[in-house]
Amino acid sequence: METFKLPKLHYLPNALEPYISENTINFHYGKHLATYIGNLNKLIEGTPFKNMELENIIRNSEGVLYNNAAQTYNHIFFFNSLCPKGGGKPGGALLEVINSQWGCFDAFKAAFSAAALSLFGSGWVWLSADNSGKLFITQTPNAKCPLDDELTPLLTLDVWEHAYYLDYQNQRGKYIENFWNIVAWKSVEKRYHHIR
Repeated sequence: METFKLPKLHYLPNALEPYISENTINFHYGKHLATYIGNLNKLIEGTPFKNMELENIIRNSEGVLYNNAAQTYNHIFFFNSLCPKGGGKPGGALLEVINSQWGCFDAFKAAFSAAALSLFGSGWVWLSADNSGKLFITQTPNAKCPLDDELTPLLTLDVWEHAYYLDYQNQRGKYIENFWNIVAWKSVEKRYHHIR
């Protein structure tokens, strides 16, 4: 029996259109994420990692095992950061802290987008928080994630080319712009609430 399984999406594969196509979801979620999970299960078989939570595998591994565990985590987090009727802006304590740290939501959005656009090569852009609730926008290359820096991830954008190439070709900026229409802010708010 496999330890980790491909989680069910909480929306239909075509539900994020026109911003992310069903074709991209089928490849990105159905192929890329499924491959990372399959590789992860093979790598942990017969090892002490077999009975670990995914986050602990990330914190205690390196090399190919780390890459497959972290990419499994990152991709699941990304797909859970999206929803069909998303967009707008967050509310509550999260918006208050965003406004306090960046001056306004639009300034935060611009800073996050700039980080996503300027990341060289493949990787991720994150909104994370430390234990005090302070927010950080970070870029991580390849499979790296904020868990490595003892931060709690709140939101991520996948800027590997496979995340957007079928829909946007080399237009990463357009992909980033459209990302804001499908952000699941309610989920992000809940993650932040658990820190506070």
